Amino acid sequence: MSDEYDLGAGPDPATFAAAAAESDIDEEADDPVYAVGVGPGNPEYLTPRGERAIREADVVVGFTTVVEFVEDTTDADLLTCGYRDEAEALEEFGERVAAGESGTAVAMGDPNHSGYQFVGKVQDAVEREARTRDVDPSPVRIVPGISAIQLAASRARTPMEDTAFVTLHKSGDLESDMDRLAAAVDDRHLLVLPRPYDRMPGDLAAFLLEAGADPDFEALVLEKLTHEDEQVHRFTLAELAAHAGGDGKDDTPFSDLVVLAVRQPV
Repeated sequence: MSDEYDLGAGPDPATFAAAAAESDIDEEADDPVYAVGVGPGNPEYLTPRGERAIREADVVVGFTTVVEFVEDTTDADLLTCGYRDEAEALEEFGERVAAGESGTAVAMGDPNHSGYQFVGKVQDAVEREARTRDVDPSPVRIVPGISAIQLAASRARTPMEDTAFVTLHKSGDLESDMDRLAAAVDDRHLLVLPRPYDRMPGDLAAFLLEAGADPDFEALVLEKLTHEDEQVHRFTLAELAAHAGGDGKDDTPFSDLVVLAVRQPV
């Protein structure tokens, strides 16, 4: 999946990652590959278990901006990539794991919140290269991390049991995700990971208003959580919708490191 898939047509690698539960864990016997959530970018939010998986790896793979957060944690070889060369980096990662090296893949936040497409591509690369070498594939184990979603829930005081969470931070069709937002907005708090830059907070506010949401609902745009320049922008839905439109970086006042919280009135 890492070298040939069209997310508009499928299959979505997130479906591949979620196809079955993890097998019984015996880390000493399994020699697993780890998919580690590194937190929101502040090293204080990297869990000890995640740090150990990174530190003990022979090879670490991930997007350049994510690997930069953990490069001082490990002496592993670092395979960095962007979207265009992701397939090549994962292929090399799979080859090295199949040859017997220990591997860890890193993703921002918690893979369970918005990283399943990446987990699926890592798992596919590991299994495909194992088949090529006719060896047993290493199991992929997720090490969850602290997510910006968890931090946003804390900042916005939106208890998770009273909140609908939707991630739009993924490739492919978003229609079903947007439908979930529209269905939940009148009954529950919302926590949303926007997609840069065609589904940013202003666009989501405008969509929710069109779906019938109260224009006076409180909307918080929580930006760069745990970073030194963290900001919390406070609007009504109507005020936030004024920032709708466009699909480029210059069309929004917000960075790509944002969470949208829409609060139900008390």
